[in-house]
Amino acid sequence: MGDLNTAELLIKCLENEGVKYLFGLPGEENLDILEALRNSSIQFITTRHEQGAAFMADVYGRLTGKAGVCLSTLGPGATNLMTGVADANLDGAPLVAITGQVGTDRMHIESHQYLDLVAMFAPVTKWNTQIVRPNNTAEIVRKAFKLAQAEKPGAVHIDLPENIAAMSIGNLKPLQQDDREKTYASYKSINKAAAAIAKANNPLILVGNGAIRAHASEALTEFVTQLNIPVANTFMGKGVVPYTHPLSLWTVGLQQRDLISCAFDEADLVIAVGYDLIEYSPKKWNPEGTIPIIHIGMTHAEIDSSYIPSVEVVGDISDSLMDIMKRTDRQGKSSSSATGLRSKILENYEYYAKDNEFPIKPQKIIHDLRQVMGPEDIVISDVGAHKMWMARHYHCDSPNTCLISNGFAAMGIAIPGAIAAKLVHPDKKVVAVTGDGGFMMNSQELETALRAKTPFVTLIFNDDGYGLIEWKQISQFGHSSFVDFGNPDFVKFAESMGVKGYRVKSAADLIPTLKEALSQDIPAIIDCPVDYKENLRFSQESGDLSCEITI
Repeated sequence: MGDLNTAELLIKCLENEGVKYLFGLPGEENLDILEALRNSSIQFITTRHEQGAAFMADVYGRLTGKAGVCLSTLGPGATNLMTGVADANLDGAPLVAITGQVGTDRMHIESHQYLDLVAMFAPVTKWNTQIVRPNNTAEIVRKAFKLAQAEKPGAVHIDLPENIAAMSIGNLKPLQQDDREKTYASYKSINKAAAAIAKANNPLILVGNGAIRAHASEALTEFVTQLNIPVANTFMGKGVVPYTHPLSLWTVGLQQRDLISCAFDEADLVIAVGYDLIEYSPKKWNPEGTIPIIHIGMTHAEIDSSYIPSVEVVGDISDSLMDIMKRTDRQGKSSSSATGLRSKILENYEYYAKDNEFPIKPQKIIHDLRQVMGPEDIVISDVGAHKMWMARHYHCDSPNTCLISNGFAAMGIAIPGAIAAKLVHPDKKVVAVTGDGGFMMNSQELETALRAKTPFVTLIFNDDGYGLIEWKQISQFGHSSFVDFGNPDFVKFAESMGVKGYRVKSAADLIPTLKEALSQDIPAIIDCPVDYKENLRFSQESGDLSCEITI
């Protein structure tokens, strides 16, 4: 084998890290990287926008726990990449972003398309650097992946100037990966947590995305069952405990009060498992900081005046849960009074099952979607009014089967995310759930989906406007403004891109349309008119909510 250049070593380092896909766009300043990829086992997915590439890497990382990798050129390519990079960083998804850059010989002067990308990416990454010495490439790539994948995962950035990329560096090799050893919580913290749980009369478990990252679903479900303690999940913690479990109170995190808020009102102890404050601010459920908290996670708790744990159990989550369970005596204690909420939550969910009004209520759309999706199938929710309803009404049997961006909450993630989901899980049904606003932000990636042979369904909640903002405007001001827009004919739009297009014309159409669309071997779009009057009705109900919990 002859001498390598820096770009070729970079690609060999990515191969060494187990990278299967690289999402991105070609550009003048990443030509050497693209050339090195020609003989690589890594599949380059050419996207139609850098934001789409970053979202694909974001969702890939969230589903696999291994860093998704995206590539752009300098200047506008890199700025386009930033939204998806920021989303991954705030949502705790491992991601490595690589950008091309001008040569080091023209960074000291005003130069075409030059930006200081290391400075620009600093606020949205865990770590980022520029390769200025080719011999450091292997160390930089190994560090990037180690940091991206370490708890709490996030985004890192590597900037590669074009003259450095072309430099010959001999026969340097990638660095060996080091194993991450399991860490264990102290016995002191385990015993303190066990004693506090044994003493509590109305304990409540709040589970977040960290429990999914730690693969703690089985342990937490046993913990909930054996100790008879109800559990609520954040938007990003869906499926850690199956929604069918009799102690599951489903999802917390809406800005308005919901039935689940009553459980927090009654709680005399909250056991937070894998919970990141960014998922749902503790000021929403513990505004006075008076509820005692046990923090169980892989890292110490973030500082917040409403989240001051009396006990921090830091270590492997599954082991911590099992150790606490063995030391907690709750014999003779019934489950928390919050358990009585489950029947009310179920009643509210099932109320819409037979609703036949058109346009279709969001609760009905989601109810029907749940009927056609299997327990291991995947939905990717975009951001908008539909996201609130997905969070409230789409329930999961398994982790990572409903992905919701809730740290950065970036519109436009659903379609690129669905491509990544289908690449990771080609045998599962995948549905991108989006509003018409979010759909038009990255709809161009449907061509990428067609070319990458990743068939999935895009379900559009169509209301001809930015429904979530309208909801907030009317709630706050009594009127809305600047939120309406027009849409293309989505069926013709789909057909023009070579994918299938459907339009729902009645409530009875939805389930058969979903089934047919999911049976296609190419991507499909479903245009579904939605009745968002339910938004304001829910706001009214939350304002009138009375918490009378009975078992």
